[in-house]
Amino acid sequence: MVNQPRGPDGRWVKYKYGAGALATAGVVVAATSGIGGGSAASLDSAASQALKGKSSSKKSAQKGRQSEAWQRLGWRQLKKTAKRELKCGPHSFGEVQRFFLRHPCVDLDRMIVTIGDGAGNTLAVSVAWVKMPKASEASELKRLIDKDGTGNVSLYGEAQHGTRFTGKNYDSRQAKKLVVIAESAPVTGRPSEATLETAVEVAVEFPAP
Repeated sequence: MVNQPRGPDGRWVKYKYGAGALATAGVVVAATSGIGGGSAASLDSAASQALKGKSSSKKSAQKGRQSEAWQRLGWRQLKKTAKRELKCGPHSFGEVQRFFLRHPCVDLDRMIVTIGDGAGNTLAVSVAWVKMPKASEASELKRLIDKDGTGNVSLYGEAQHGTRFTGKNYDSRQAKKLVVIAESAPVTGRPSEATLETAVEVAVEFPAP
């Protein structure tokens, strides 16, 4: 992962937003530039709906119902592209790539989706599913990826690492031999930080294809 902020204890920091922060994010974005043609009220409403739907959205995501998961947030999936690889080394960088040279993965699935957030903005969400031979190797990989400045799997949808996905809006999870990595980034307009963070929290729940 790259450019992920770290706290005093050296661990990477995730952005957390409560209901007030979600509403504020929508109002501030609208007030600054009127992006996406949306009003403060429409942005606030979209953010509130996403907050209310997050729990049910994650449940749909865990069942592999991707379009339904976004719909529960009041969003819409506009486009999806996916690809499978047999090797992780050529599709990674930094210390993570060196890790794969020592511990080759079994399978790599990558996907990128474009989402409309219901407030006139679009965002890209990229997800990678890495299957390792052993759960212990998957655990080691997750610890490495979660550290700042160690590299990452090259996310689908960018010509060079860091050109779109910077690690700012990031999440990961491990399920036995599987490591799932998700990042989000704006495409058009200015989706709020809360929206970008919610997107990865949902996307990381998707099961491997």
